[in-house]
Formats: sequence, structure tokens, C-alpha cells
Amino acid sequence: MKIEHIAMYVNDLEKAKNFFTFYFDAKSNEKYRNKKTNFESYFLSFDDGSRLELMHKPEMDNANKTLARTGFIHIAFSVGSKEKVDLLTKQLQNDGYEVISGPRMTGDGYYESCIVGFEMNQIEVTV
Repeated sequence: MKIEHIAMYVNDLEKAKNFFTFYFDAKSNEKYRNKKTNFESYFLSFDDGSRLELMHKPEMDNANKTLARTGFIHIAFSVGSKEKVDLLTKQLQNDGYEVISGPRMTGDGYYESCIVGFEMNQIEVTV
């Protein structure tokens, strides 16, 4: 069994798509739009076959997001090496994203950094 895809609602669909395609080499399909409901989405595919669905609709609850909340808290991307973790973390920081930890070796054996990405979503960059 495997997770087929993960989905997230976003306020700015294009900005979210561009974030993942630019920093994490995602490939996007053409935008889907339901004209009746104004629902829009993109499916982003990654090299290993995993997929992320980005969704938007006009009527969404935009609750305040804290970094220590219940539910899904972050998405982690394996970039292949410590050097790539360091480089991508620095690039994200230079582009204005807040680094909240790392790069560092964690107690459970991961070399990682965590950043606050678009719309206050936590992104983990790991080996």
C-alpha cells in the first residue's frame, strides 16, 4: 500500500504551484477548473512518483496557523545529500523564507532544516 497523493487548500494557487516547481522540481499538470463551483486545482508530481494536489475555492476558512497545531504539520522533501540540504536551505532563506531550525542532525537521526514556506506552511528539507 502507498499514499497516492496528499492535498492541501491554498489561498494563492499559482504562488503555491510556483513554490514547489521552483524549489522542489515538481512537474505540474494543467490547471483543473470546475466552472460551476469555481474549484481549481493542480496535481504536482515529483521524481519518485509522489504527488501533491494544490486546491483553491473562493469560500475557504483561513484559520490562523501555528507551527504547533493538530493535524498535518509539515511536508518533508528528501533532496539526497547534506550539501543539498544546506544549499536549498540557504537559497530559501535568501529568498525571504524563515528558517526555524537547522540545518542540523536531529535526535532521531535525520539531517534536516525546517522553513516556514508560503502561507505559513512548514516545509522540511532532509537528506
